[in-house]
Amino acid sequence: MRPFGLNGKSVIPLMSGAACAIPAVMAARNIENPKERLLTMLVTPFMTCSARLPIYIVIIGLIIPNDSFLGFNLQGITLFIMYILGIVGALASAWILNKVIKSIRSSFLIFELPTYKMPDWKNVMTNVWDKASGFLWEAGKIILMISIVLWVFGNFGPNRKFYDAEEIVQQANPNLSGDELEMEIGSYKLEHSFLGYIGMGIEPLVRPLGYDWKMGIGLISSFAAREVFVGTMAVVYSMGPDVDIEDEGQKSSLLTRMRSEINANTGKPAYNFASGISLLLFYAFAMQCMATIGVVRKETGSWKWTLIQTLFMTGLAYVAALIAYQILK
Repeated sequence: MRPFGLNGKSVIPLMSGAACAIPAVMAARNIENPKERLLTMLVTPFMTCSARLPIYIVIIGLIIPNDSFLGFNLQGITLFIMYILGIVGALASAWILNKVIKSIRSSFLIFELPTYKMPDWKNVMTNVWDKASGFLWEAGKIILMISIVLWVFGNFGPNRKFYDAEEIVQQANPNLSGDELEMEIGSYKLEHSFLGYIGMGIEPLVRPLGYDWKMGIGLISSFAAREVFVGTMAVVYSMGPDVDIEDEGQKSSLLTRMRSEINANTGKPAYNFASGISLLLFYAFAMQCMATIGVVRKETGSWKWTLIQTLFMTGLAYVAALIAYQILK
């Protein structure tokens, strides 16, 4: 860890980041050196967390054939590469930030191995309460605020098309009924919501990455949590938000629907090899998790470093996705 400006104790938060970045960032508290603690918190979200898996599974299933190479499944190899990419991204970013952030004092790795005994359960519960309530109050305020904004944008629209969606869809599709009608109404409302118009508004920005406005909606909504991308795409494509990718039937239906989607800008399938790799790289690097932003703000006590982290990760994700798409298209 030393060449990257990190501490031996940084290993635990980085490994924990493979499950979830939130407790992983909090685990950096036991790093005494302020610089190394800050670096660890800033780069831990690069690790491939479980929230990225639904996106990886769907996109890899769309663009990578289910064949074998030297006895290894190609889709499995691709997923393994995404994990390696997260590790490389974390260490490379730490190396860069280590050149920028100056250390206040020297660092020494010292472990004290105490004699193990039964804990004082009163102290344990007091500490658990202090840490949990602190997280809920400090980070929870930020998470709640962003959640409310995203909910409002997705559930209200700027004109009558949103509010008259049921009538408009029924007139345009008189043969639909039941779940199919409800999903079509949901898709129409999402398209004409504030979130939908924002997606159309940012389309010029995401078009160089190979995305259309529908995929842009997915990028915006997944800021709440990365895995929301799959549910959002299911709603946009009139399949309902509760698609379970662990159910082979639902997963197959979603993949079939996404394969048939055509990008109006290019006239090609929206999810081709170039745009698929672009999406994988974007989600590998982007800070698409408001809960992590909230906990980083709480742990660093600084909006400056929180915004630097968010902008750095998102900028890196955009550049990587742009280069990949422009080369592969």
